[in-house]
Amino acid sequence: MTSTDTTTFQVKLLRPAKPGDDDSWAFVILPKEASDGLPRRGRTTVAGALNGHRFQETLEPDGQLSHWLRVSRELRDTAGVDVGDTVTLEIRPVEQEPEPEVPPDLAEALAAAPEARQVWDGTTTIARLDWIHWVVSAKQAKTRAKRIRDACDMLAEGKKRVCCFDPSGFYSKALRAPDAAD
Repeated sequence: MTSTDTTTFQVKLLRPAKPGDDDSWAFVILPKEASDGLPRRGRTTVAGALNGHRFQETLEPDGQLSHWLRVSRELRDTAGVDVGDTVTLEIRPVEQEPEPEVPPDLAEALAAAPEARQVWDGTTTIARLDWIHWVVSAKQAKTRAKRIRDACDMLAEGKKRVCCFDPSGFYSKALRAPDAAD
């Protein structure tokens, strides 16, 4: 798939079993064939349409070499769909991956480590996306804090890519799609 190719498929809109503090969202799991045409197995931003209603979102890896998409209540309302409905999705990779939002705790650590910040600023958007994904995918606050410290140390040493992180979740089994409610 090139950045101008659009993939169209139908998929069921699911409710997460554990939505966290925000129970307004739903999700879809992309068919593997749709993910196969994307440029990477990790987080990937797509332009798309849900039942003809346009959006731009970042797909998350599902740990099975495919992706899943969080669907906001706003998009569902605009498209006139609800959980359990089968929807038509059209997706295509964006021309250029947008600059990711740096979480406040990571931004604070980078601000306190000028050598790390300099290397951070010299990396690619995709590399920054992977660093952020590695930090935010930590399950516990203690692990997240350690990853932030380690990121600053590795960046200060000149490492532009996070090592030992599988952005697809397939090999580490660290990342996955949400479980669907019954």
